[in-house]
Amino acid sequence: MSKVLVIGAGGVGSVAVHKMAMNADIFSDIALASRTLSKCDAIAESVKQRTGVTIKTAQIDADDVVATTALIKEIGPKLVVNLALPYQDLAIMDACLAAGVHYMDTANYEPRDEAHFEYSWQWAYQDKFREAGLMALLGSGFDPGVTSVFATYLKKHYFERIDTLDILDCNGGDHGQHFATNFNPEINIREVTAPARHWENGEWVTTPALSHKQSFDFEQVGPKNMYLMYHEELESLAKHFPEMKRIRFWMTFGDAYLKHLEVLQNVGMTRIDPVIYNGQEIIPLQFLKAVLPEPSTLGSTTKGKTNIGDIATGLGKDGKEKTLYIYNICDHEDAYAETGNQAVSYTTGVPAMIGAAMILTGAWSGAGVFNMEQMDPDPYMDMLNKHGLPWQVKELPGPLAF
Repeated sequence: MSKVLVIGAGGVGSVAVHKMAMNADIFSDIALASRTLSKCDAIAESVKQRTGVTIKTAQIDADDVVATTALIKEIGPKLVVNLALPYQDLAIMDACLAAGVHYMDTANYEPRDEAHFEYSWQWAYQDKFREAGLMALLGSGFDPGVTSVFATYLKKHYFERIDTLDILDCNGGDHGQHFATNFNPEINIREVTAPARHWENGEWVTTPALSHKQSFDFEQVGPKNMYLMYHEELESLAKHFPEMKRIRFWMTFGDAYLKHLEVLQNVGMTRIDPVIYNGQEIIPLQFLKAVLPEPSTLGSTTKGKTNIGDIATGLGKDGKEKTLYIYNICDHEDAYAETGNQAVSYTTGVPAMIGAAMILTGAWSGAGVFNMEQMDPDPYMDMLNKHGLPWQVKELPGPLAF
């Protein structure tokens, strides 16, 4: 049994803490910290009502390395689970090094003033964590996270070589709002409006945002339009699976969402550079975030399912070319009934709990900075089946036609 500190009290933090409390044999003591103490206290109350487990709460500005280090030392966890904003990754990594504890997150670092994210900043911490004898596990959400483990599992059990990999992320849920994002609006909109990139024949191919569209019939959801995007797991997969000739990421969006987003872009509300309003400097996208529905409030109204998975084509262990599809389907209403959060938060929060469990139980270990696909997929995949995100593998007649 081990003590853990979770930083971040949004929907993902809520799911992760609820699921940790349901696994008291692994998580003996749980602390939750955020900039807003009232959010932590509300989650703690829900956890107590649903599981009977009492968790400690604290207020922290995770940008403040000294204060975060002091909090970590006060609580004394074996692991810090960073579910805060990706802008804060490096500060929390610094605090973990200073306090001598393991680190884990669900999304890679990006600077506040640029809609650009890559692993180089965090990979640069390799020597620091290795020399300290500490583990930093990056990206234990669903995508990144489970999608990388899916690829590793397919390679371990089914393929001699994977030639192409497509990651398909479909949210078939309906929350009843004219326009709302299912996770942090600021991060969501920065991600969607960034240029698309995919890996092909040893180099990155860049295309305009939302310029490549395909339709796919998702099981238990139906046909949906999906768009080529850049996602951070493409970078780590290209590094750790150098034999792959092409790696792409696709995400579904409804027409209404895209129309609202187009209007917001056209009027400047998605800008991340500061403007002066009433003598004060504000960032339009941060103001937009403040007026949009809080994602954690959408759970009670969201209905439908998510379907997220990998389609891999390559040389099978039987010596034949094959295409396999590995995926999970998650129901929004089931997720809400269990944790009080919709499925987008659930599909990230559960993998965060599982990644933490891998470290705390010693199933995964090492000194340095690691991506998910560097680890043995089997114990992680086993926990997915047991803790609300069951997966399945099926063979497709052939590769994707696009």
